[in-house]
Amino acid sequence: MDMLKGMNDALNYIEGNLSNPIDLQEVAKTAMSSEYHFKRLFSLLSGITISEYIRRRRLTLAALELKNPDVKVIDTALRYQYQSPDAFSRAFQNYHGITPSAARNTEKTLKAYPKMAFQLTIQGGMDMKYRIGKKEAFRVTGVKYQVEMENEILSPTYEEMISAISDSQMEEFESLSNREPNGIIHVSVNYSEDAEGKAAFDQYIGAATTKEPPEKYSTLEIPALQWAIFEVDGDWEKVEEQWQHIYSEWLPSSSYELAEGPEILASKDEKSEIWISVKKK
Repeated sequence: MDMLKGMNDALNYIEGNLSNPIDLQEVAKTAMSSEYHFKRLFSLLSGITISEYIRRRRLTLAALELKNPDVKVIDTALRYQYQSPDAFSRAFQNYHGITPSAARNTEKTLKAYPKMAFQLTIQGGMDMKYRIGKKEAFRVTGVKYQVEMENEILSPTYEEMISAISDSQMEEFESLSNREPNGIIHVSVNYSEDAEGKAAFDQYIGAATTKEPPEKYSTLEIPALQWAIFEVDGDWEKVEEQWQHIYSEWLPSSSYELAEGPEILASKDEKSEIWISVKKK
């Protein structure tokens, strides 16, 4: 439960500082975690980046303030950390669909993004089969994509990534697979966020192997790490459901937290495993 308390303490800190510069390192300290761990966990639990959350909260409050005819647009822009009225106007119009000046019209429709809070919920009594283990370093060989996420939309999408890989390539990956994680694996690594709320990461689709990789494929060296490995029986929808249970239920109530490392989905013979790198709290 300490993890949830830390996340909510961080949200309260943000809420009290929306009109001030916000240092995400300080936010992470409030959550009693590293900046990497906080950013990644927030994104996984909420579906948006922490920078995007802050942006939406500021623009929500700015719209409310502009209902007051005595409030100047430039003052609101500066209060919510925009460097110029033009930058504020662009962000405001992108989010609300109208200019700050038009927001003064009481008949205009505006968006509101309420303050977020995290809580532990138990849904469906789902069994979670897992094991914790340290694994030696290993190599992933496969196709590499550079993925961007904005407003919860991936570019390229997973469907686009998968459809671009031929059946013969998938068969080649299966033949290369000769160590854990077994089968076709999807590896997300090098997660980062920018100040505009956009996230980016590298996605590899391929196999874990000790064989010499063909030159036409990319390789990723994964260091020795401790992993929480979850078994999943079922289709892609079941896998997505398990991901959510891991981050919203298992992780908050466990004695582990995320470590800086990859997230892996491995599939073989209609069974899947989710691998997340962890460390003791």
